[in-house]
Amino acid sequence: MFPTGDENPRRTTPVLTWSLIGINVGIFLWSLTDFDHVVTTWGFTPGLFVPATLLTAMFLHGGLDHIFGNMWYLFLFGDNVEDRMGKALFLPFYLGAGLVATLTHYATDPGSLVPTIGASGAISGVLGAYLVFFPQVRVRVWIRFLIIRVPAWGVIGFWFALQLLFGVVSLTGGQGSGIAFWAHIGGFAFGVIVALVFRPFGRAKPDPWRAPPTARVLRH
Repeated sequence: MFPTGDENPRRTTPVLTWSLIGINVGIFLWSLTDFDHVVTTWGFTPGLFVPATLLTAMFLHGGLDHIFGNMWYLFLFGDNVEDRMGKALFLPFYLGAGLVATLTHYATDPGSLVPTIGASGAISGVLGAYLVFFPQVRVRVWIRFLIIRVPAWGVIGFWFALQLLFGVVSLTGGQGSGIAFWAHIGGFAFGVIVALVFRPFGRAKPDPWRAPPTARVLRH
């Protein structure tokens, strides 16, 4: 169930979301100059615990599919969360979600000597906030040869259920999947909690389903 777009108009230009995408892509291209060295130096390795890598690891990616998937989700959902939170809060929120995600992964496997990289923990926080702010907004998803419109709570809820399932399975000591599911779970929980706290004090956003038809915007 791959999301292709949402039907959620925004009021501001998502400068921070686009900047984060640009920074991640730029760092990924730079990492290709000496990939193994960059990952082992700047990725987060739980068994070594270098504090600085809690931050740097969230800007590294393991391949084209990895960075494309993460940046696509950030592109689709980050703009509306940035619009709702405001630029002063969005960047600390994003980085905070990434830090909590990495620390959650550390708590579940503190002795691991496998470097952990990726922005998906931070983006999981964005998904958690989107679920709280816009649960009924329609998201277009591609399933086999069909594109259907599903409420955000269905798309994001299904995604989180998978993370929770595979996260629990990963604790049984089976063969690793190469995915830090508990980082996703920790980042998502952080996003939900922050959004719930913020929601009563945030700027009111019109319900796109009650806005005039001319105010609706479809993004590809």
